[in-house]
Amino acid sequence: MDLEIHLPAEVPAMTLPHTVFFPQALLPLRIFEPRYRQMLRDVLGSHRLFAVARLDPRRAGSAEFEPAHRIATVGIVRACQENDDGTSNLLLQGLARVELLAVVREEPYRFVHLRLLNSTPGAAAGENRRLRATLARLIALKHKFGAPAPRDFTDFLKTVDDPETFVDLAAFSLCPDPAFKQTLLETLDIHRRLELFGAQVRAEIDAIKLRRKLQGNLPDDRISSN
Repeated sequence: MDLEIHLPAEVPAMTLPHTVFFPQALLPLRIFEPRYRQMLRDVLGSHRLFAVARLDPRRAGSAEFEPAHRIATVGIVRACQENDDGTSNLLLQGLARVELLAVVREEPYRFVHLRLLNSTPGAAAGENRRLRATLARLIALKHKFGAPAPRDFTDFLKTVDDPETFVDLAAFSLCPDPAFKQTLLETLDIHRRLELFGAQVRAEIDAIKLRRKLQGNLPDDRISSN
């Protein structure tokens, strides 16, 4: 989507092990660690912004503290409720892809220097709309074959016309593989992002078909008897 976004050059950041956050997506979070409680108090008193990055498992064994993937998403706190025990439940809405250029400091919580990343169409608008429609059909087919998907979300997704918003929301909510989600997050070419996700959903559908063929009429708990 063509939105003019002005971000600070430095924002707080959370690094989470299995979470890949996307622009426009809504991420519920429970804030309980003391450092993140302090971070939340600070952002609520200012711009309400912080970044969410996925922990990079390739560097998890290094001496670096909580090594994060370089590409992340900055979000804005849309709603927040503090609990009696001092924890908080919040809803973060993704605003933009960003590149984490450097960690400015780690205390009392991580603060990062970043730059805004803008997507590129990669193809004509009509071609991206065609791929969006193809991806929508594949998602519906996968759901028809029994893949889990939140009913309310799939209904909502049908109303999203913008190809970039569509693929980002679909990837965030329907893609089960964090590594592949990270790849999609890092793909700035919208046309390529649509192609990649479409190919992935096709492969998942083929896997479901093969599993059904091999399973025959046996229930799931007796597939090993086939």
